[in-house]
Amino acid sequence: MLIFLIAAVALLCVSGWLIASRLRAAGLAATAGTGNFSACGVSLIIPARNEEHNLPKLLASLGNQRARLHELIVIDDGSSDRTAEIAKSHGARVITSALLPEGWRGKTWACHQGALAASGDLLIFIDADTWFEAGGLDLVLARYRGGAFSIGPYHAVEKPHEDFSLFFNLAMSVGTLPQGLFGQFLMIGRDEYERIGGHASVRGKVLENFRLAAACHEQGIAVQSMNGRGMISFRMYADGMASLVEGWTKGFASGANHTPRNSLWLVIAWMSALMIPPLAGCLSGEWLLWGPACALAALQVIWIGRMLGSFRLTSLAFYPLPLAFFFALFTRSAMMSGKKVRWKGRDIHAD
Repeated sequence: MLIFLIAAVALLCVSGWLIASRLRAAGLAATAGTGNFSACGVSLIIPARNEEHNLPKLLASLGNQRARLHELIVIDDGSSDRTAEIAKSHGARVITSALLPEGWRGKTWACHQGALAASGDLLIFIDADTWFEAGGLDLVLARYRGGAFSIGPYHAVEKPHEDFSLFFNLAMSVGTLPQGLFGQFLMIGRDEYERIGGHASVRGKVLENFRLAAACHEQGIAVQSMNGRGMISFRMYADGMASLVEGWTKGFASGANHTPRNSLWLVIAWMSALMIPPLAGCLSGEWLLWGPACALAALQVIWIGRMLGSFRLTSLAFYPLPLAFFFALFTRSAMMSGKKVRWKGRDIHAD
């Protein structure tokens, strides 16, 4: 039993340290250096479907920036709420999406139309459930070095069910940083965007960010990503647990096969090590032996979780519950791979 404990703690320490180092390096990169890019040629494009509750915060946050955009475009993707009205009231140019063509997804079709309508030399695609922190856009522009640049937004948690996104956020971040692209935010030069075929090249893909990153690498276009704390934040699935389950099922049914293998094995090793102390303690009853290992695991989760979002300390400390939820939903997602899943009122193939 002692040898088993030593092995578990060693795996926990090594894998946790590697994950924390990667996330910390990506965060530190966000504070280093200053760029010279001006916002005068930036077109900010927001694909939006029934986003009347999210859009006001994103659009209002643009007023807390020194930089001023060349243009702000909202693509109204068949909304049945006040999305278009709210966008117009904040000075956005609203484009009503044409009917969704066969073989396209709603988001990729909206982004494609936005890019065609935009006149800036630099394109920013950003999800409607995100927002810029004060001065965040200025920081983003200052760190742009050309090519494709992406930000993993800091997760603002408000309701208890949102804490269950913890390990999904972690897996997404570790699998993307520092040379992948996040789905919530993409900045890319128009020339580079056209070189990779734009969103038309990923028209039917659920996680278009993985395919766009691969296309950039194939074309020799630099790809950089970093953590967004202090720059960009977001809330995920604020509507409730049902939308959280639906959203992460969609994402992980398509994304597991595109995660770099070294990142995937690192996440698996750490999450497996996290489960060993509480399981061993419950099965053996030897909490004097396994209790300190449980405490070490909880401290690691608190340390790493707070790099990614404002997750509650209670959820971080009692991490086995959100971790068990992650494993259960990941299994469900794997079973859905290649099948239809439901998202925002549309059936999509999880491929």
